[in-house]
Amino acid sequence: MRLAVAEVLDALADKNRRNILLKLKEGKISSGDLAIALGMTPQALSYHLAKLKKADLIYETREKNFIYYELDLSILDETILWITQLRGEKNNEITHSAVYYFNASSTDCGCSGLSIPAR
Repeated sequence: MRLAVAEVLDALADKNRRNILLKLKEGKISSGDLAIALGMTPQALSYHLAKLKKADLIYETREKNFIYYELDLSILDETILWITQLRGEKNNEITHSAVYYFNASSTDCGCSGLSIPAR
């Protein structure tokens, strides 16, 4: 696994991709069910899934004729660590000041689905 901060930030910059991640937070889901749940065309979903895969934020498994997607947030943890180090915080402060948290109850991942911890 490599740390590609630019690819992760690019993937997270799009509201549709953040909504996909929030849906995948609920668990493994097929591409067809994911498209229906998010009200996206298969073509649009495929485009966004490719961006998320390129950033190593998701992975796919194939079972017969179905493709299932799941979260892989280890690269996100590395990105948060990189940003925290860029801010100049010490390792023991990292756990107390994460950059963003996904709000599990949010169905619309605009800025309302994210919170920034107080300093």
